[in-house]
Amino acid sequence: MEESQLDRKGALTRLLAVVGTVLVWIPILFTILTSVVGTVSSGMFRFDYLMPAELFPFAFVGASLLLWAAQRARARKTLIGWGLGCAAAFLGGGQLYAVASGLASGATEPTGWPWVLAISSIALYSLAVVVIGIAGISLVRRA
Repeated sequence: MEESQLDRKGALTRLLAVVGTVLVWIPILFTILTSVVGTVSSGMFRFDYLMPAELFPFAFVGASLLLWAAQRARARKTLIGWGLGCAAAFLGGGQLYAVASGLASGATEPTGWPWVLAISSIALYSLAVVVIGIAGISLVRRA
């Protein structure tokens, strides 16, 4: 491959990594930003723990771009791939559980083990998104 093709390949890989990383961090950063703004404006602690799940499309597209960049760079493929799989499994599994248990419809009170399991799935999903975001930062530095 000639040098200009290598430069274009590297530039595309860097672009994919940067855009993917930004998109992956959007759900986490917006959650923090709205929490800070809401807390300051109301004088009470405000935190929308569902926002990362609501912004899943950003995380999914970003993680997909990161996976593509990782494939091209031959780095961090496993971490990003597992992170994306875990994020989707925790979010999807948690939603299925909330529907099956009646939490989603309000038929079951949000207390006890059903509530803990549903909230834990959202927390684990958010943790997986953070891991993907950290892997994205690492990939951007490497690319």
